[in-house]
Amino acid sequence: MVHVLSSRILLHPADPERARRFYGEQLGLGVYREFGTGPERGTVYFLGGGFLEIAGRTDAPRDPETRLWIQVPDASAARDELATKGVAIVREPVKEPWGLIEMWIADPDGTPIVLVEVPADHPIRYRPGI
Repeated sequence: MVHVLSSRILLHPADPERARRFYGEQLGLGVYREFGTGPERGTVYFLGGGFLEIAGRTDAPRDPETRLWIQVPDASAARDELATKGVAIVREPVKEPWGLIEMWIADPDGTPIVLVEVPADHPIRYRPGI
Protein backbone atom coordinates (compact mmCIF):
# COMPACT_ATOMS: atom_id res chain seq x y z
CA MET A 1 0.00 0.00 0.00
CA VAL A 2 1.14 3.52 -0.78
CA HIS A 3 1.84 5.57 2.34
CA VAL A 4 -0.17 8.78 1.77
CA LEU A 5 0.99 11.81 3.77
CA SER A 6 -1.56 14.30 2.48
CA SER A 7 -3.78 14.89 -0.53
CA ARG A 8 -5.28 17.76 -2.45
CA ILE A 9 -7.56 18.57 -5.31
CA LEU A 10 -6.03 20.89 -7.91
CA LEU A 11 -8.24 23.28 -9.90
CA HIS A 12 -7.08 25.62 -12.67
CA PRO A 13 -9.81 28.29 -12.83
CA ALA A 14 -10.62 30.62 -15.70
CA ASP A 15 -10.30 33.60 -13.32
CA PRO A 16 -8.05 32.88 -10.29
CA GLU A 17 -9.06 36.03 -8.37
CA ARG A 18 -12.75 35.22 -8.78
CA ALA A 19 -12.08 31.64 -7.64
CA ARG A 20 -10.16 32.87 -4.57
CA ARG A 21 -13.03 35.20 -3.65
CA PHE A 22 -15.48 32.30 -3.97
CA TYR A 23 -13.51 29.68 -2.03
CA GLY A 24 -11.91 32.03 0.51
CA GLU A 25 -14.58 34.64 1.14
CA GLN A 26 -17.91 33.12 0.13
CA LEU A 27 -17.26 29.50 1.16
CA GLY A 28 -15.00 30.67 3.99
CA LEU A 29 -12.29 28.03 3.51
CA GLY A 30 -9.16 28.72 5.57
CA VAL A 31 -5.87 29.29 3.74
CA TYR A 32 -3.25 26.60 4.31
CA ARG A 33 -0.55 28.28 2.22
CA GLU A 34 0.04 30.57 -0.73
CA PHE A 35 2.85 30.48 -3.26
CA GLY A 36 4.04 32.55 -6.19
CA THR A 37 3.10 36.15 -6.90
CA GLY A 38 0.65 38.06 -9.03
CA PRO A 39 -2.89 37.23 -10.08
CA GLU A 40 -2.08 33.62 -10.99
CA ARG A 41 -0.39 32.81 -7.66
CA GLY A 42 -1.41 29.60 -5.97
CA THR A 43 -3.61 29.36 -2.91
CA VAL A 44 -4.12 26.13 -1.00
CA TYR A 45 -7.19 25.88 1.23
CA PHE A 46 -7.98 23.51 4.07
CA LEU A 47 -10.66 21.09 2.90
CA GLY A 48 -11.46 18.87 5.87
CA GLY A 49 -8.93 16.03 5.79
CA GLY A 50 -7.39 17.24 2.52
CA PHE A 51 -6.65 20.42 0.62
CA LEU A 52 -7.98 22.37 -2.36
CA GLU A 53 -5.37 24.15 -4.48
CA ILE A 54 -6.33 26.99 -6.81
CA ALA A 55 -3.39 27.66 -9.11
CA GLY A 56 -2.70 28.84 -12.62
CA ARG A 57 -5.34 29.67 -15.16
CA THR A 58 -7.06 27.89 -18.00
CA ASP A 59 -9.45 28.78 -20.76
CA ALA A 60 -10.17 25.11 -21.44
CA PRO A 61 -13.66 23.93 -20.59
CA ARG A 62 -13.91 22.35 -17.16
CA ASP A 63 -14.01 18.58 -16.92
CA PRO A 64 -17.72 17.76 -16.56
CA GLU A 65 -16.83 14.79 -14.33
CA THR A 66 -15.07 16.91 -11.67
CA ARG A 67 -17.08 17.34 -8.48
CA LEU A 68 -16.22 18.44 -4.95
CA TRP A 69 -17.81 16.58 -2.02
CA ILE A 70 -17.67 18.58 1.21
CA GLN A 71 -19.09 17.27 4.46
CA VAL A 72 -20.69 19.87 6.73
CA PRO A 73 -22.29 19.43 10.16
CA ASP A 74 -25.59 21.10 9.16
CA ALA A 75 -26.65 21.48 5.51
CA SER A 76 -29.50 23.89 6.31
CA ALA A 77 -27.21 26.19 8.31
CA ALA A 78 -24.62 26.04 5.50
CA ARG A 79 -27.35 26.93 3.01
CA ASP A 80 -28.42 29.98 5.00
CA GLU A 81 -24.84 31.18 5.53
CA LEU A 82 -23.87 30.75 1.87
CA ALA A 83 -27.04 32.45 0.63
CA THR A 84 -26.25 35.53 2.75
CA LYS A 85 -22.80 35.60 1.09
CA GLY A 86 -24.35 35.60 -2.38
CA VAL A 87 -23.66 31.97 -3.28
CA ALA A 88 -26.31 30.64 -5.66
CA ILE A 89 -27.94 27.49 -4.35
CA VAL A 90 -28.21 25.07 -7.28
CA ARG A 91 -30.29 22.61 -5.26
CA GLU A 92 -31.69 23.04 -1.77
CA PRO A 93 -30.80 20.53 0.99
CA VAL A 94 -32.65 17.25 0.41
CA LYS A 95 -32.53 13.97 2.29
CA GLU A 96 -31.53 11.44 -0.35
CA PRO A 97 -32.83 7.85 -0.51
CA TRP A 98 -29.40 6.72 0.74
CA GLY A 99 -29.90 8.78 3.90
CA LEU A 100 -27.48 11.68 3.37
CA ILE A 101 -28.68 15.28 3.27
CA GLU A 102 -27.21 16.87 0.14
CA MET A 103 -27.21 20.43 -1.15
CA TRP A 104 -25.62 21.54 -4.41
CA ILE A 105 -23.79 24.75 -5.31
CA ALA A 106 -21.22 25.52 -8.03
CA ASP A 107 -17.99 27.47 -8.14
CA PRO A 108 -17.60 30.41 -10.58
CA ASP A 109 -16.40 28.04 -13.34
CA GLY A 110 -19.41 25.79 -12.85
CA THR A 111 -17.64 23.02 -10.94
CA PRO A 112 -20.41 21.26 -9.02
CA ILE A 113 -19.99 21.17 -5.23
CA VAL A 114 -22.14 18.95 -3.06
CA LEU A 115 -22.37 19.87 0.60
CA VAL A 116 -23.26 16.75 2.56
CA GLU A 117 -24.65 16.34 6.05
CA VAL A 118 -24.30 12.85 7.50
CA PRO A 119 -27.17 12.35 9.99
CA ALA A 120 -26.22 10.88 13.38
CA ASP A 121 -28.05 7.64 12.63
CA HIS A 122 -26.51 7.10 9.18
CA PRO A 123 -24.45 3.90 8.64
CA ILE A 124 -21.39 6.00 7.65
CA ARG A 125 -21.17 7.01 11.30
CA TYR A 126 -21.33 3.40 12.55
CA ARG A 127 -17.99 2.14 13.83
CA PRO A 128 -18.14 -1.40 15.16
CA GLY A 129 -16.50 -1.77 18.55
CA ILE A 130 -16.53 1.94 19.36
